[in-house]
Amino acid sequence: MLSRTADHLFWMARYMERAENTARLLDVNLQNLLLPQDAEESELDDAAPGPDEAGWRATLRISELEPAFNARHARATKAHVLDFMVRDPDNASSIYCCLSAARENARAVRGTLTTELWETVNSTWLDFPRILDLLERDPAHLFEWVKVRSHLSRGVSFGTLFQDEAFYFTRLGVFLERADNTARILDVRFHEAAAKPDADSSHPTDFYYWAAVLRSVSGFEIYRKVYRDVITPERVVELLMLNPHMPRSMLSSLQGVCENLETISNGHSGECERYAGKLHAELKYTDIQQIQQQGLHKVLTEFLERVNLLGNKISQTFLISA
Repeated sequence: MLSRTADHLFWMARYMERAENTARLLDVNLQNLLLPQDAEESELDDAAPGPDEAGWRATLRISELEPAFNARHARATKAHVLDFMVRDPDNASSIYCCLSAARENARAVRGTLTTELWETVNSTWLDFPRILDLLERDPAHLFEWVKVRSHLSRGVSFGTLFQDEAFYFTRLGVFLERADNTARILDVRFHEAAAKPDADSSHPTDFYYWAAVLRSVSGFEIYRKVYRDVITPERVVELLMLNPHMPRSMLSSLQGVCENLETISNGHSGECERYAGKLHAELKYTDIQQIQQQGLHKVLTEFLERVNLLGNKISQTFLISA
């Protein structure tokens, strides 16, 4: 198929997935704000950022948006961060811009999509301004709406698209974006821990934090089924990084990337496939003890860098040259 068509399909899927992932990331932090804070944290001086602001800044850093945010806002308050990451038209990674970009990419290849898929993506974009009214009153409801619309677009694509190269490029975009996002959601907490090496990792609110993380990736019931025990950070990390049967795990997402790359393979894709296969194999044949020895924040940071490089290799191999 034409590389231009493949490019639009790939990015349509990535932007829809990115909108959902941003909603998930923000929802985790909102739930974390509801947890009780340490007495020491509540006695910070006025010049120092409080725990709420530290949480929002961690989210911005993990999303690589802090410099752009700082150019507009002096403090990372809940209202400012939500406005910036949800509806700011000048932030290319905001949910607003992601849904707009998904719709524009879909419109560019309207003839390749089924009517059902086009109407799903288009109506999501058209309905978004109405649902934005919930941002101040009930942001959790807004985030749930974004997640449901993303689920719907994936379901419609899987149920109606002819399973040719167009279908596999959309799936490739979904899995690549998902691998990146799960690593970012995990790294929010460990990014903070790396900045505060003396922090107590066994804080009593950790149970609620990790329960929120699991719910953010639709993994709470799966965790109970797999472990049937109390929630611990090590097991959450193991599930979301290394379990091949967990749909949003890093390993499962990379498996999806490799399978779709194999399906669209051509005479020039060997290097790209080898790089993806090596990244997948390294994750598949490691364990949680090895990851802890290396340092989870370091492992996740390196993984994000390599997933970004893999995305560049896919673009260079199959899509429009920059």
